[in-house]
Amino acid sequence: MSETTDRASDTARRRKAPAKGAKGRVTMIDIARAAGCSQATVSFVLNNSPGIKLSQQTRERVIEAARTLGYTAPAFSALHPALPAFGGPAFEGLDGVIGFAVDQLATSPEAVIAIEGARQASWNAGNVLLVAQTLGDSVMEPRAISALTKRGISALIYMTIFTREITAPDYLYGLDIPVILLNCYTADYAFPAVVPSEIAGGQSSTRHLISHGHRRIATITGEPWMQAAQDRLKGYRRALATADIPFDPELVVEGDWSASAGYAATVKLLALKDRPTAIFCQNDRTAIGCYEALKEAGLHIPGDISVVGYDDEEIARHLFPPLTTSILPHMAMGQWAIEQLEAPAAPGRGRYPITKLECPLVERESVRGGGVDLIPVTHHT
Repeated sequence: MSETTDRASDTARRRKAPAKGAKGRVTMIDIARAAGCSQATVSFVLNNSPGIKLSQQTRERVIEAARTLGYTAPAFSALHPALPAFGGPAFEGLDGVIGFAVDQLATSPEAVIAIEGARQASWNAGNVLLVAQTLGDSVMEPRAISALTKRGISALIYMTIFTREITAPDYLYGLDIPVILLNCYTADYAFPAVVPSEIAGGQSSTRHLISHGHRRIATITGEPWMQAAQDRLKGYRRALATADIPFDPELVVEGDWSASAGYAATVKLLALKDRPTAIFCQNDRTAIGCYEALKEAGLHIPGDISVVGYDDEEIARHLFPPLTTSILPHMAMGQWAIEQLEAPAAPGRGRYPITKLECPLVERESVRGGGVDLIPVTHHT
């Protein structure tokens, strides 16, 4: 045995043996704590994932920790006692594969964008991303995830289309690989999770209009049961409060994220005795309907009324005028999920903070200063 392996062995023995997982089974979490590395690193070593740049010392430390703790997975047990070099017959057919399970794939561009972000980060390390759509089905979802794990995935990214708190199914807790939550989180903080910073996004959108002199600012919301709609409205109200602008419930109209709802809500706002000088549409599709209603009323954007959207869908830059909007950070969220696989393992099952990524504002031509029209002018004779 090499001097390096001797040192690794001594280190593993000096560490306090961690509590074993469910039913006394040694898990990759146990090995990660004993070896002083991330759970993903353990998975990559034991699965012999190609394209992962790990030092030989790290690999030997993980193997020795696994042997010391009595790890008995079939692939690992098949290794020669003398610890042969990786890439031998015991690991044939295994490769660096990361699973990505999402409830809806075909109905929303957000999932595709998040997958692309994860793919880019995965391919940089030579790993393949394997995607499954589950539809949140109680029968088919566990079967889909089981199919991914049988493929030998090194980690699982679990995504929901709608940002929300979820009750994670039991089989996620039972997986012996890292699990990352994307666009969702659990009340027990059992998994690393990433979501958009929607409150800050709503606040930034409204503050942008305030900075251009607007004080009579309306907003068209999404469906109120959705967390994104609730949080964007909270951000709107915070921005008003910070600027000492009284909240006017007349200026808040409920929508459903659709262009038709944006049209109907804008017509309602234009009928007010004191109509708004700016409208914060809480998604870009709502803004499309808003544009149509304003133009039908003979009003110009942004000369008469400024408009801000949210989501930065492709159409936003092709509207006339191009729409100021906020970017949903799904690309960055997908990349973040992959990057977490290199983070150190949390002690025990751990409590992971919810990471919130910024929704950057993209300034285009749909906003103009409204302050001049709001300031009363006194004529002196």
